[in-house]
Amino acid sequence: MQHEAQADAHTHAHAHHHPAAATWSMAAQATLHCLTGCAIGEVLGMVIGTAFGWGNLPTTVLAIVLAFFFGYSLTLRGVLRAGVGFRTAFRVALAADTLSIAVMELIDNGVIVLWPDAMNAQLSDLLFWGSLAISLVLAFAVTTPVNKWMIGRGAGHAVVHQYH
Repeated sequence: MQHEAQADAHTHAHAHHHPAAATWSMAAQATLHCLTGCAIGEVLGMVIGTAFGWGNLPTTVLAIVLAFFFGYSLTLRGVLRAGVGFRTAFRVALAADTLSIAVMELIDNGVIVLWPDAMNAQLSDLLFWGSLAISLVLAFAVTTPVNKWMIGRGAGHAVVHQYH
């Protein structure tokens, strides 16, 4: 019996050194999770900045800060539910989401900056909502391979799955 327990412990420890192959489905789910938090923050930041008549820079900064906040918050919520302390949960969220959110924000905001007149669109303009939606779709498309790469190396959302 003791030998079996040692073998199981060895197998379990060995499994951590060789992460399971990441699938596109896993990567898409991780990216969708990230996209949800980013989209909430992006939209809220853009709406607040635009509604208050702020300039492009403070509006964009607010949107990015809120995207990271909501992205991390969604991961924190799930990890905390697993009974993990806040400090550990916060570290897991940082490890799981930082690169994913950063890539998503770079693509999302890059599209908005490069899209003619999108930075000056108002909340009532179709251009505001259309360019935002398209930028988020493109961010999802670029970030999914990044997440697949990270999960395949036991990083990113692979870290979060230990707590589910």
